[in-house]
Amino acid sequence: MPRRIILHTGFHKTGTTSLTATLRANRPALKPYVAMRLPPQMRELISATRGYSTWRDPLTLIKAEIRFRALLDGLPSMPRRTLIITSEELGGHLPGRGDLKDYGAMPEILYQFWSIAREKFSGVDIQVYLSTRGQRDWLESAYWQHVKSSSMTLDLDVYLERYHESGNLGYIVDQIARRVPCPVHCTALEESRLRPLGPADPLLDLCDIPDALRHTLIPGAAQNIRPDPQTLMALLDVNRTVKDQAERVATKNAIMAKAGMK
Repeated sequence: MPRRIILHTGFHKTGTTSLTATLRANRPALKPYVAMRLPPQMRELISATRGYSTWRDPLTLIKAEIRFRALLDGLPSMPRRTLIITSEELGGHLPGRGDLKDYGAMPEILYQFWSIAREKFSGVDIQVYLSTRGQRDWLESAYWQHVKSSSMTLDLDVYLERYHESGNLGYIVDQIARRVPCPVHCTALEESRLRPLGPADPLLDLCDIPDALRHTLIPGAAQNIRPDPQTLMALLDVNRTVKDQAERVATKNAIMAKAGMK
């Protein structure tokens, strides 16, 4: 069984993709000390947690519990290693999708994951790690993410007013700490981005990695860098003017490719 389990479930737009890239880049070096489950290994589980964040119904939560239990059941033996389970989508969808106003589903999701992990690995140290960001910066980043990846047509000012409370990540951290009876850690992107390994550094602090190895680790490539304002406004204009979904997606993809975006 693992010596420790760290549940990292977000938040979106707080350096989580860069964090994952750093873990992936250093996976061979970390292997004696860290095992990890990254988003591609949890697609069905992520589908369930997204669904629960949208509907908040008991059946979808049970589906997420079953799939999380299956994830743990499929783990190999990993004595003396820390298990990191990381994906921003484990906490649900990014708020701002339709009626989804906040991360209110995350405390319950994490409580159930903690309960299942404690039941399977009795006596193992379980901890929660969350990456955060200042409210205004987070809201703006979330807005442009919606413009890029969905059909968002709202003006930024309207979005900021309508979804203002979704950016109060500190409140959700407090709710998680109240709901889940284990250590809950968090670090703001404004702080973590200044560290040698960026957003991954505070998470790796919890893994008891020898200093000699820590100094050899490399940061992953920067991910999801916001494009220039002209490109963002072009994407917003497409959302507002191109009604056919397939044409809209193709047009936006062409704009993003020209701007060097994925």
